[in-house]
Amino acid sequence: MIKILIVDDSPLMRRLLDGIFQATGEFEVALARNGVEALRQLHEFKPDVITLDVRMPEMDGLACLDRIMLERPCPVIMVSSLTAAGAAETLESIGLGAVDFVAKPGRAISLEIDALAPILIEKARAASKARLRRSHRLTERVRARIGEHLRQPPSLPIVPVPSIVEPPTGLAGDLAGCLLVGTSTGGPPALDALLSPLPENFPWPVVVIQHMPASFTGPLAQRLNGLCALDVLEVVRPTPLVAGRVYVARGDSDLIVSRRPAGLIVQPVPSSAEFHWHPSVDRLVDSAIDHIGARRLVGVLMTGMGDDGAAAMTRVRNQGGRTIAEAEETAVIWGMPGSLVRAGGAEFVVPLEEIADRVIALARHP
Repeated sequence: MIKILIVDDSPLMRRLLDGIFQATGEFEVALARNGVEALRQLHEFKPDVITLDVRMPEMDGLACLDRIMLERPCPVIMVSSLTAAGAAETLESIGLGAVDFVAKPGRAISLEIDALAPILIEKARAASKARLRRSHRLTERVRARIGEHLRQPPSLPIVPVPSIVEPPTGLAGDLAGCLLVGTSTGGPPALDALLSPLPENFPWPVVVIQHMPASFTGPLAQRLNGLCALDVLEVVRPTPLVAGRVYVARGDSDLIVSRRPAGLIVQPVPSSAEFHWHPSVDRLVDSAIDHIGARRLVGVLMTGMGDDGAAAMTRVRNQGGRTIAEAEETAVIWGMPGSLVRAGGAEFVVPLEEIADRVIALARHP
């Protein structure tokens, strides 16, 4: 049995979520009305996974999450609204240590809960097996245990920026190479670790698929833009694909590479039922193979549940391109990268903190 703690100030939401998990027969459920009760249950019930509402009285979700990660780190799924404020809070919560989030129904909860149920169950199962980084906020946890109270958000590590040679000249109007990145659960911190070390003269474009709703991918791109030497943008219209820029796929749609007379572009397209996850890594990579060629591609699959990207990146490898899978010991969920490894499509399997160096080396010597 998976022990799950549901934290929400709404009696209706607690009852509905309790019913969802009880009906599976897989979960032992405990309930809390706010952050104060959640912290008591954290030590008494000792949950395997927590669903945590963002906005609650007495102690809100972010403050509660902060305490959970200091007192007894546990996989947490945030329950957030599909608003600009909700997106900012969600990204902050992932920085504090949450492994995933679900969007709270925007209309009558009782009418939309049936659509939310399978998503929430799948995420809770995966989160219960999530691998939390032992080093995450270690100094703060130690100080909290000896009585020193720290409440400032975690800072990103300072990573030296390596130099890189200028790219070789490709065919007229073509790219020397292109980096394709796919990630899902646990992805935003992994994207921080991959993209922050890339130097401003990185010679290829970088195209990123992060499984998120549309209201979250814009704030994600803005956040990454503030952390990276490269310009980062969310793709909301057909956009030229040029070296030294990071393109983040817009949520709730797919992103493909295409060719126009002036050159290569990336463009959002309606999501296809042929693919289970959106934005789709497989669909992006397939289009890149068609228009750039596998030999000019480097594919990276990082933490995330499911297998999105594994099939297409295996084709990249089989056709002469390069592929990297995040190692199991650093992935929050080793679903996507593990699928690539099992398919035989991963040329390199490396810990998260080494992926950027590997990418830079491949860009230097394709």
